[in-house]
Amino acid sequence: MASTAGNATNIFWHECPVGKLDRQKLLRQKGCVVWITGLSGSGKSTLACTLGRELHSRGKLTYILDGDNLRHGLNSDLGFKAEDRAENIRRVGEVAKLFADAGLICVASLISPYQRDRDFCRALLPSSFIEVFMNMPLEVCESRDPKGLYKLARAGKIKGFTGIDDPYEPPANCEIEIKQEEDSCPSPIAMAGQVVSYLEEKGFLKE
Repeated sequence: MASTAGNATNIFWHECPVGKLDRQKLLRQKGCVVWITGLSGSGKSTLACTLGRELHSRGKLTYILDGDNLRHGLNSDLGFKAEDRAENIRRVGEVAKLFADAGLICVASLISPYQRDRDFCRALLPSSFIEVFMNMPLEVCESRDPKGLYKLARAGKIKGFTGIDDPYEPPANCEIEIKQEEDSCPSPIAMAGQVVSYLEEKGFLKE
């Protein structure tokens, strides 16, 4: 049956005999997307890599979609205006959906500052989208400044920098929130453990 997809017409969806359930059975896990959001310097990439390593050690197949890495290829044509940020997240959401459909645990690590864009991605995977909010204070992220970006933003050399002169909209209903405890940031292993525990509890780490 023909349908309209985006601006294209007469596009047909082709079903294949091997589906998501078959792939999940083969991998002995359930495909999902762990979407890590937060300010620059909040620890998103650190958590993503630690989580990927922990799941790999358990025999689980994962793939990490890192926001900066994707801007070297898939999203290299995009800037940081609001419409470009939205398209950036849309593309990553669609790619993450494909990985989840393949049966993988896809870990997406992006600032993704706008609620509407994250909601778009959630709608793609209503039962297998796990939003992880790195709720770290701006002053902590700025003190880390691993890439020197906050310093440049404060000096006016970077415009539209999230947290400085562009807003970050905290998630309204995230599945997991990671924050300081008694003014101390949890270790990467502790953060990854929190996510792994959630995945175990919800049955994503088994068929």
